[in-house]
Amino acid sequence: MLNNKSILITGGTGSFGKKFTETILDRYPDVKRLVIYSRGEMKQFRMAQKFSKDRYPCMRYFIGNVRDQERLKRACEGIDVIIHAAAIKQVPVAEYNPMEAIKTNVIGAENVINAAMDCGVNKVVALSTDKAAAPINLYGATKLCSDKLFIAANNMKGNRDLTFNVVRYGNVMGSRGSVMPFFINKREEGKLPITDKRMTRFNISLQDGVDLVMYAIKNSWGGELFVPKIPSYKITDLAEAIGPNCDHPEVGIRPGEKIHEEMITASDSFNTVDLGKYYAILPQQPIWNKKEYMAHFNAEYVEPGFTYNSGENEEWETVESLRHKIKKYVDSSFSVNGQNS
Repeated sequence: MLNNKSILITGGTGSFGKKFTETILDRYPDVKRLVIYSRGEMKQFRMAQKFSKDRYPCMRYFIGNVRDQERLKRACEGIDVIIHAAAIKQVPVAEYNPMEAIKTNVIGAENVINAAMDCGVNKVVALSTDKAAAPINLYGATKLCSDKLFIAANNMKGNRDLTFNVVRYGNVMGSRGSVMPFFINKREEGKLPITDKRMTRFNISLQDGVDLVMYAIKNSWGGELFVPKIPSYKITDLAEAIGPNCDHPEVGIRPGEKIHEEMITASDSFNTVDLGKYYAILPQQPIWNKKEYMAHFNAEYVEPGFTYNSGENEEWETVESLRHKIKKYVDSSFSVNGQNS
């Protein structure tokens, strides 16, 4: 699927970008070019120690920001597939710096779309978040706007051989800014602060996130928003799995936080289909025939009013399953960094 293709990852030095790179190099040894596009020179330097051009001749590292349209276009020359992972992701940061979040998450998305159209790219997959469903914080609102831009871009591409798609998923276990490494670092203090003990979150591994993007690259027809079927966890169970002997004080919900996260709203249900392992929210005005799409994927529409909510999920992590996954994360961090993180 990706052999002899040139791929660019915006925000490529993040947790997703590194895992995606590792997966591509493992599964597609004949990939033509793999371009890491990001603004942090130190992060690129560190990533290049593991994925060096000497060892992997396909690797390229471009310093650049998705806000910079000209630089982005230059980086996209000769690219076949763009994975758009760059974003301002921290809820409190976006609340305190709203214009910066808009410039990166919304204007940056527009720049990616224009670069793809101008440079002959064939496929764009943009990463979204559960916070974009019925958003109550600016981060979620900017990502919902970004999602709408990428989906609508399919109707503006003209006769180009190009599709735009979005993937949406919940908290990535162990990623930068997630609660799990925060709890791991805090447990030595004997206290794991919890904002609200009723809170639940969706849970997905980095590899499952990568596999969802791979699915979108291979199977998308253009304009779908793919959602994985993943388990939820209770924040109290996560705290128990990490620090059973710690105090778990309730400190109050932060600005922009929800008690439960949602990936498919009731309003989305009328355009949502079940693909088996994934759901897909279909565009209201697709560029293809819906009946043919449904037959091709043997898909079925969900019930009207269906919602996919972390608090009402049918699949749940237990304290033991969380503990097992946490151990794998810690062991992996130890092998990579030479120390327990």
